[in-house]
Amino acid sequence: MVVLETPRLVLRRWREDDLAPMAAVNADPEVMRWIGDGAVRDEEQTRRGIEAMEHAWDRHGFGLFAVEIRSTGELAGFTGLSVPDFLPELLPAVEVGWRLGRAHWGQGLATEAAAAALRFGFEERGLGRIVSIVQLDNGASERVITKLGMLPAGETVDPSCGRRVRVFQLSSDRYVTITR
Repeated sequence: MVVLETPRLVLRRWREDDLAPMAAVNADPEVMRWIGDGAVRDEEQTRRGIEAMEHAWDRHGFGLFAVEIRSTGELAGFTGLSVPDFLPELLPAVEVGWRLGRAHWGQGLATEAAAAALRFGFEERGLGRIVSIVQLDNGASERVITKLGMLPAGETVDPSCGRRVRVFQLSSDRYVTITR
């Protein structure tokens, strides 16, 4: 069982008691504004999402971690690695992504969590390249991506919702250079 720790966070696999707090995150329209078509998700949709995240671990050897605040044990959201099947033109690819509840915004937690996921992908799983996909005008996520050292790789349209997205990437060589 993979568990990653950062100064303020524990990134771990999902537990049954994560359902209610993650459903609350997914029910917030401001959190979901930049996810797909912007629709909120209910508890059953959240349950299916968590099940899919867990199955991805079995299929790929990586996945999306539950992000827990070390000092309180509170679930903040998720971060980690996934295959961006919704954007077939990028495949094969692995994406780093995150979603945190609003109470955890503006504290550098997304950057801290995503940096740990990148380290895991490059150092533990030997990935050669990781991408990140962000809807245009999502400045907060673009700032996180920039802090991670990722570089622009183009723009396209997410066919699942028709929204324009910008793709960023980070090679394992660049990762080694910027983390020395």
